Amino acid sequence: MATRDDSGNGRARPHSSVEQYLVKDPEQFAVNIARAVEEAGKAAAAWTAPREKGEVRDTMAEPMTDMVKTFSKLTEYWLSDPARALEAQTRLFSGYMDVWTNAIQRMGDSEIEDAVKPEKGDKRFQDPEWGQNAFFDFLKQAYLVTSRWAGDLVEHAEGLDEHTRHKAQFYVKQITQAISPSNFLLTNPEIFRETMASNGENLVRGMKMLAEDIAAGHGDLKLRQADNTSFEVGKNIATTPGKVIARSEVAEIIQYEPSTDKVLKRPLLICPPWINKFYILDLNPEKSFIRWAVAQGHSVFVISWVNPDSRHGRKDWEAYIREGIQFALDTVEDATGEREVNAIGYCVGGTLLAAALALFAKEGDDRIKSVTFFTTQVDFTYAGDLKVFVDEDQIAALERSMEGKGYLDGTKMATAFNMLRAGDLIWPYVVNNYMRGKDPMPFDLLYWNSDSTRMSAANHSFYLRNCYLENNLIRGRMKLAGRNLSLGDVSIPVYNLAAREDHIAPARSVFLGCRYFGGDVDYVMAGSGHIAGVVNPPSAKKYQHWTGGKPEGDFEEWVAKATENPGSWWPHWQKWIEKQDAATTKPRKPGGNKFNALADAPGDYVRVRV
Repeated sequence: MATRDDSGNGRARPHSSVEQYLVKDPEQFAVNIARAVEEAGKAAAAWTAPREKGEVRDTMAEPMTDMVKTFSKLTEYWLSDPARALEAQTRLFSGYMDVWTNAIQRMGDSEIEDAVKPEKGDKRFQDPEWGQNAFFDFLKQAYLVTSRWAGDLVEHAEGLDEHTRHKAQFYVKQITQAISPSNFLLTNPEIFRETMASNGENLVRGMKMLAEDIAAGHGDLKLRQADNTSFEVGKNIATTPGKVIARSEVAEIIQYEPSTDKVLKRPLLICPPWINKFYILDLNPEKSFIRWAVAQGHSVFVISWVNPDSRHGRKDWEAYIREGIQFALDTVEDATGEREVNAIGYCVGGTLLAAALALFAKEGDDRIKSVTFFTTQVDFTYAGDLKVFVDEDQIAALERSMEGKGYLDGTKMATAFNMLRAGDLIWPYVVNNYMRGKDPMPFDLLYWNSDSTRMSAANHSFYLRNCYLENNLIRGRMKLAGRNLSLGDVSIPVYNLAAREDHIAPARSVFLGCRYFGGDVDYVMAGSGHIAGVVNPPSAKKYQHWTGGKPEGDFEEWVAKATENPGSWWPHWQKWIEKQDAATTKPRKPGGNKFNALADAPGDYVRVRV
């Protein structure tokens, strides 16, 4: 008997061989299973030891409690009406019956299509056995029916408020992705075959890697996403030549070496996010926005934020503005003699910069003459899935967890961001690393993604409360230095870049934030997401960007009328910058005549790992 080729070409294939699912060497298999158990014991010890010493305090109770509360509200809606509950149960049972009937029919006719298929682009079920083997095929389809049914329960729960619905959607997605049969040894044909072929050697390697990664996370799992041994900051990553010319308790100020005969008179100051490290803008020479900007004639200065520890627990937004942005402006002025500056803020670094500009307007500091925001939100009404983690109970629990040490561990924030795309950033690596026992590939972007930073307690609490929870910046209720801030006071030209597929700063959210600035705003939307949409050099000839003038009216209407342009937005931005002021001057050496270099770029702060 033959089965259908699940690639969709309609050809029949013979049944897969049973031998590939049998142990080849029972004695060696038994030895390797014992070794795997021993390594698993080491992983357990790496997890328990910091807890026994009091170095780690588990905070899982709070999010688990929130998830239970959310699902309780969902369950209450469906069970409050017996007819509604029966209808939901009938839909699930009907789905299972469709899969069962389909499986029986396919035993006699291999050309019959599956009753339910994975979404386009779903990489979990690419192995041919998911379609050729009746057991795995049935398992796959039953899982898809269940996960989609669970998603529909949330979608059609009309009695839920919007925040609860959002949380329920997020939690259902996390659970359904976690229980996918592709994540388990006995239900993933590819892992099962590899285990039999290697007599369990893959499990030994996997458990060893698991123990290493828990130890690296000091009791928490620090998921390995890239071959970290292939990269070293300052050696083959973050290599644009420059010098650290000034340092405060929260920031190092880097000035980069010029590479052109003339430079723009206005220096360029970049304020990156402190949630991760600035070298996302300087990954390698081909992808580096910093190197490219230097080549366009900019005198580039970058703020490299400290990786905070307990000493920085009380450093709040005002401290980051005074000792970071304002300190950088003073440094730029002293090093170049120029007061007028072009500034860039990326992600939360852009949100901080927007607040700083509103504060500077109150105080009469007008040195920043144009500002560019990369995927930056100032209006958090539609702030995406990160809002799932933000309500009074969750923030209060997080503040309690930060209280003792004065900071949030970097692995906690990294896990939260990874959960936003768990299907891409968590489970494939769990499978590859800990079940297949394979080292991840060297990939500079994922190396940067895993190079997480801590959050100072005061800074992080202020951010979550004032932005995600209360949305105070657009309401004129954010208070810094005793002043209520208004974005309407920010009257300088704004270049506001969003990314179409951004899941952290959604393009619509960025668009809606444009209306609160007091000056002219150019809204541009790049193709791809939060990182690839920004880090897209012209030489790559990838993606596209949309331009359409003033961000007025409805977001969907703006997109419909916008002009689609091929390739990177970088040259478009450069023309915008030169339109503000194209005056040039002689190249400037790092530090000028006032500063001695404290270190070579990328500096010391960026090298501190957690």
